[in-house]
Amino acid sequence: MSQALNDSATVTYDLEEKVAVIRVDDGKANALGHEVLAGLEAGLDRADSDSAGAIVILGREGKFSAGFDLSVMTSGPEQARDLLARGARLGMSIFDSDRPVILGVTGHALAMGAILLCCADVRVGADGPYKLGLNEVRIGMPVPAFAVELCRDRLAAPFFTQAVQLGHIHSPAEALAAGFLDELVELDQVSARSIEIASELAEAIHGGPFRTTRRTVRGELLATLREGLERDMSLFNIEA
Repeated sequence: MSQALNDSATVTYDLEEKVAVIRVDDGKANALGHEVLAGLEAGLDRADSDSAGAIVILGREGKFSAGFDLSVMTSGPEQARDLLARGARLGMSIFDSDRPVILGVTGHALAMGAILLCCADVRVGADGPYKLGLNEVRIGMPVPAFAVELCRDRLAAPFFTQAVQLGHIHSPAEALAAGFLDELVELDQVSARSIEIASELAEAIHGGPFRTTRRTVRGELLATLREGLERDMSLFNIEA
């Protein structure tokens, strides 16, 4: 039975055998405000306490996430920085997870929604008329340094400037080529395929060696990002 992870039940949690399944559905664009981020944080903590072998994070039909809640991001510099920093810490937690994280990308994934794609191990996307990418420079926001480096780590080099500096919005097929996605399936197959991959990984991967290898592969970059987060936030500014 699904358990709500925040007051509005927009984020829910199930443990399906060895797989922790976190679903986000606000009935709208799955904007990342403090309440949704709190739910996702609680889901990651719950997966840890349940000793899950893998984690799946799923969006709602047609929408994975439109990024940060713009009502918060435009309410003032301090509020914007607080939300951005919280989102950055969530992304780093996914990137540093002690177990594989699979994202079921159920539709549009923009701004922080697309940045999260660069934090997970496996990204299963829905094929269809969906938009994926970092549109920050096209809506008057800079791409923060933590996001730049996470994208640099995961995106194919020929697509990096187009995606991050020029704000290109990708179709699912383009997102697959660029490195935002690993696999495309029909929308109604995203959930099942994501859980299938997570179940296979939970059975096959040994936790201790996975954690050690995680630190080896990502530890240096994560240390740099965490040390620079305060400076990154101080430089963040929204321009009309």
